[in-house]
Amino acid sequence: MQPGAYLHRLEYRKLRSINFFRFRFRVANPFGRKGFSIFKAYPSSIISRIVSIKVRHSFLLIPFVALFSGKNSCMKNNSILFLFAIISFLGACGQSQPAQDLKKVGNEEWKKKLTPTQYHILREKGTERAFTGKYYKNTETGMYTCAACNQELFSSDTKYESGSGWPSFFKPVTQKSVETKVDRSYGMIREEVVCSRCGGHLGHVFEDGPAPTGLRYCLNSEALTFVKKKKP
Repeated sequence: MQPGAYLHRLEYRKLRSINFFRFRFRVANPFGRKGFSIFKAYPSSIISRIVSIKVRHSFLLIPFVALFSGKNSCMKNNSILFLFAIISFLGACGQSQPAQDLKKVGNEEWKKKLTPTQYHILREKGTERAFTGKYYKNTETGMYTCAACNQELFSSDTKYESGSGWPSFFKPVTQKSVETKVDRSYGMIREEVVCSRCGGHLGHVFEDGPAPTGLRYCLNSEALTFVKKKKP
């Protein structure tokens, strides 16, 4: 057996002279064949039988053994540092995983999340009929987010009446909120606007907007969700 590969035995023995138990860890020493042993007393209500286990990578238990045995002060001090390193490592492993790449989510998953109309527009690049969108005449103060992933896209402060029949904005919240792609469908060349997080189709952008950008982000209401600003 390779040194440090297994915890040989975890056994509990009753001390007959008093009503306490003594337990001993015998661990393979990665620095030699001599094992460590520790002894500690526990109430009899805690331990009631002998237990035998095998644990892979038992070298992680060595700093605990040396720390509580107190037989070697130098090893005890080094074990404390090693123990902190283990705790830090486990803490890092417990952190939240990176956010899912929504651009790689399959169509079946989007169909479960979106309504048929939202799916048609966001995933199939459809377009709602002019003057029918629920946000076309919306004048409330708030934030317009992506209906698929809830990313903030446009503020009501940049919304204006363009007369086009679709909600129009002259600037996104940030330049990283949306992306543009060349759209050559229907025999035209246009700039498609998509959500930078999930890639959902939002609409198109034209160079006939008001100052200061001169741009008109012409979007579909079904691709958006409006979050009304709370009153102070």
